[in-house]
Amino acid sequence: MASPEGARRHFSKGLLLSASILALWVPQGSRAALRIQKIPEHPQKNQDLLLSVRGIPDTFQDFNWYLGEEAYGGTMLFTYIPELQRPQRDGSAMGQRDIVGFPNGSMLLHRAQPTDSGTYQVAVTINPAWTMRAKTKVQVEEKHKEPPITHLPVSAGIMVAIILGSLAAGALFIGIIAHLLLTRSWRGQSHRTTTTEKPEAHPNHSAGDENSYEVMPSPTLLVSPLGDPGSANTAMPLPLPENHHYQDLLNPDPAPYCQLVPRP
Repeated sequence: MASPEGARRHFSKGLLLSASILALWVPQGSRAALRIQKIPEHPQKNQDLLLSVRGIPDTFQDFNWYLGEEAYGGTMLFTYIPELQRPQRDGSAMGQRDIVGFPNGSMLLHRAQPTDSGTYQVAVTINPAWTMRAKTKVQVEEKHKEPPITHLPVSAGIMVAIILGSLAAGALFIGIIAHLLLTRSWRGQSHRTTTTEKPEAHPNHSAGDENSYEVMPSPTLLVSPLGDPGSANTAMPLPLPENHHYQDLLNPDPAPYCQLVPRP
């Protein structure tokens, strides 16, 4: 039968073992509960970046932010102790960065640059035996990437209409160009014709009148009417044919008319 002293020793060893297991299990569970949210998810150059810590307890001693795969003094950005009047103390990795810490464990990086890309991790100290950790990767883009252009499906009818419209516009354009070229060619030919041809002589209206109204010379000497012995035709008579009958007709003998006078 075991003595009471041995029993107490056995109980003490069991309690210590349970406390050690609990101390090792709690940080693993706390690491799973702590996470970091990036706002925005894909930061651009000269854009502010907020690393918001989620799952942090209401009470804690302090928290440290690191930039790098390992968490040590050379990668520390700053330490934040809420109980101090000036809670933030910058670390060796801060450099020229403009970073502000908040009481809820989050941090804000002003005007992020591509050189700020890397792994950010936070360590929240709850008590000397309990530290919660979380990390995230940040990639700061040099310039904004345009989203890919999505082409909407085009129906067959719309495609045919587009093709026909393009053909009609092309035919109209070709017709206009051909019309302009032909018009210019015709004008050039007309100009060359007018410059090379001699001007036509204008018709003489007086000559036309003379040709229309040709004056035929009278075959005989025109005798003025009776009672007007002073007027006579000065036109030169044409030679008459030697025909006695024609002469008789032109110069009738007044003797027969005298014979027709009734006798008393």
